[in-house]
Formats: sequence, C-alpha cells, structure tokens
Amino acid sequence: MRVPNAASGAPDAEADRRREPPGSARDPLLGRLPAPYWTVPYVAGRFPGARTVRQRPGLALGANCQLFAYEVLRHFGLRPPPLRSAELWEDTRDTVRVTAPRALDLLLFNPSDDPYGAHLGVCAGGGRVLHLCGEIGWPAVWDLADFAARERYRVIVGAKRVTAGQPPDDVARSER
Repeated sequence: MRVPNAASGAPDAEADRRREPPGSARDPLLGRLPAPYWTVPYVAGRFPGARTVRQRPGLALGANCQLFAYEVLRHFGLRPPPLRSAELWEDTRDTVRVTAPRALDLLLFNPSDDPYGAHLGVCAGGGRVLHLCGEIGWPAVWDLADFAARERYRVIVGAKRVTAGQPPDDVARSER
C-alpha cells in the first residue's frame, strides 16, 4: 500500500517504510486494529473537546494525534480522559506517570520537556509507537529513533498509563 505525501498527495516512500500495514504479523497488537484506523486522516481541528468532535464523535472525519490515540485505547477497552496534552500530563484521576512504558501506554513528545502542545502516541511495545502523524497525514508506526531525529518530537516528555478500563486478557498478559 502506497502512502500519499500529506503536502503533495504523491506517493511517499519514506512514509511507506514507517507505516505498519493493517493486520501485520510484525506487530500482533497493532494487527488487531480494524482497517479503518489505518486510514484516519490527520485533522488538527478534531481534538478532544472540540465542537466538531462533540457534534460528530469518532474517527470518520479525521482526528488529531490525541483523539486518535484515545480512540485506539478505547478499542482495547481502556477509557482515557478527553484531555489535551498538558492536562493529561497533570492528570492523576484516570492516568499515572510511568517510567518504563508498556504497550498501550501514552507517550508525549515535544521539542522540550514542556507537556503543553505535546504530540501523543500509543506505545506498541518493542520501542515502537503508533501515532497519527501530521507530517505524513496518516497513522504511522515509528521507532523512538524516528521521533528523536525530528526537532518537534525530539524530547520524550514522559509516559502515562490509563487506569480506567481494562484491556482484553490476552493483551493484558502478553503486551502489558
């Protein structure tokens, strides 16, 4: 499957390299995501709490990184709070900070250690992160080194574990 370049619409070989195909045997956790998750377009204005999201919830009209990450966690039975990055970082009711991220934990990336405006991704295990990437316009799975190589993602602000909800037993046992 060819991934279009977000800016030009032309096929983007670099994005293809980083995009995890649906149902991939390479990553059994991500292979359990339904196909529509892999085609969600990046739409900056569709964030948690936005009027457009309240009026038309879900991913069909696109999402920003936060909304996408939260919907992925909901698919696996977790109930993340609909918070923006800085509020998520400070939250202690529905999430906890963790120093060793596991699959389905949230990772926050920014140019500095400031959580305000941080980019959100979902830890997929093995140093890989699923995120809705504004740079390419679609969901992607990157290694931590891919984030570190970009100024706007170079700092891992930290990791948060959603405590509300329960992932399926096989995910809880094998991936978390």
